[in-house]
Amino acid sequence: MKSKLPKGTAILKGQPGNPTPDIIDSSLAPLLAKEPRACEEFVAAHGPRLLSAARRVLGQEEDARDCVQETFSKAFAGLHGFEGRSSLGTWLYRILLNQCLMKLRTRNRQNEVALDPLMPEFDSQNCRVEASWQIPKDVETLIDSKHVRDQVRAAIISLPDAARDVLLLRDIEEFSTRETAETLEITEGAVKVRLHRARAALKKLLEPVYGSNGATAKGEPS
Repeated sequence: MKSKLPKGTAILKGQPGNPTPDIIDSSLAPLLAKEPRACEEFVAAHGPRLLSAARRVLGQEEDARDCVQETFSKAFAGLHGFEGRSSLGTWLYRILLNQCLMKLRTRNRQNEVALDPLMPEFDSQNCRVEASWQIPKDVETLIDSKHVRDQVRAAIISLPDAARDVLLLRDIEEFSTRETAETLEITEGAVKVRLHRARAALKKLLEPVYGSNGATAKGEPS
């Protein structure tokens, strides 16, 4: 059974928009008291950005809205523990990403691929064998290309949790190495290793979609 927002809080209905400034600390008192107006303003200020991020990560509208709903529920329940080490917006954003990653882990149980077979190959001279086609360095560029979006998203989601989570945070959400490490509670070194392996695996998975016999996908840079 899903948690409910405080009475009087509006449910998200609009489209994603530009991030709005964080609600200042002085608003915490009415939020802690769960005053309906304060709760409505809180959701209105942060909801569009959170929904946009959830859509990017999950690719499914219903799942995205569910994660935003759960994010606000957890935020209202956990406001007493908010220590102000980051802005309210950043705190909410990290709650959302954790919700999205948990959703993906649940969804991905049946279709996860093994990572090791997707790692780069080396020839007899110990030189890395590279495909003749090129993948854009920015993974988000692929997501924005409509004709390959579904295949790329499916490939990303099929990666093991550790690789997929780092790839999503670094290349889709554009977190820094430090921010990714803090969010996933791992070392920065581990982030770099996982990201390298995730990018290599993604390139291999995309060979049927993005390159065949050395050709690049139509409409993409070579």
